Amino acid sequence: MKTRITISLNPQILKELDSIVDGENILNRSNAIERILKERFSPKSIKKAFILAGGQGIRLRPLTYELPKPMVPIKGKPIMEYAINKLKEAGVSDIVISVGYLGEKVRDYFGDGAKFGVSIKYLEEKVPLGTAGPLRLSSNLFNDDFFMLNGDDLFDFDLDKMYEFHKKNRSLATIALTTTDNVSQFGAVEMEGNKITKFVEKPTGMQSTHLINAGIYILNPLIVSLIPEGKSSMEGLFEKLATKGKLNGFLCSGKWLPCDNMQLYEKALKNWP
Repeated sequence: MKTRITISLNPQILKELDSIVDGENILNRSNAIERILKERFSPKSIKKAFILAGGQGIRLRPLTYELPKPMVPIKGKPIMEYAINKLKEAGVSDIVISVGYLGEKVRDYFGDGAKFGVSIKYLEEKVPLGTAGPLRLSSNLFNDDFFMLNGDDLFDFDLDKMYEFHKKNRSLATIALTTTDNVSQFGAVEMEGNKITKFVEKPTGMQSTHLINAGIYILNPLIVSLIPEGKSSMEGLFEKLATKGKLNGFLCSGKWLPCDNMQLYEKALKNWP
């Protein structure tokens, strides 16, 4: 929750402040002041992110016959545009998007990222490589901690707090966690302290946990070397890290709405923002 304050500024400073308000990346004076203060006082932010956007979106057909899943619209914008805006708010300036199925639709809309206030590069999957294979191909692009996320989820998490947690715990990998009453649809996560100990895929019956993987990660670049060549999954890698006590989970507050089937997509249309 934000706190309202009143301040007095020299007219010349106010004029300079107004000059950076563009109505798109910086919406108003309050946003401009917050951006400047954040840059001055916040801990070092993550500058790079990797977005998975190559899936065929079979469970969203017929919408995905003509659009890749991250380009399906919510309130007039592609799903992935909301994710890019959240990353930008957190200080991310460089984004790599892995594209495959109908990837030209993603390229045509987002371009080099300039109109969204970021720089975007593309990695093309010539054959489907799973959720980890594309990251292996981009190993030379990351030399510091970076975000990784799915391009078809809507979320309103505080990514700065997640990064503070990641740094404090000196994590190799941190997964954003959220809660749901219906863990059977997503798979449950079991914890001991801050450590993820086990993933329960599509659990049935009474569960002791309502935690689930929200599909947003902060990764140390060393993790890329643990990914085998070819098709592989982040889920498989995370399971191995969990058994070794090297995987942290951060419980996020805020909305999270996945959009990977028609039922969830319809829910997102009704409940976002």
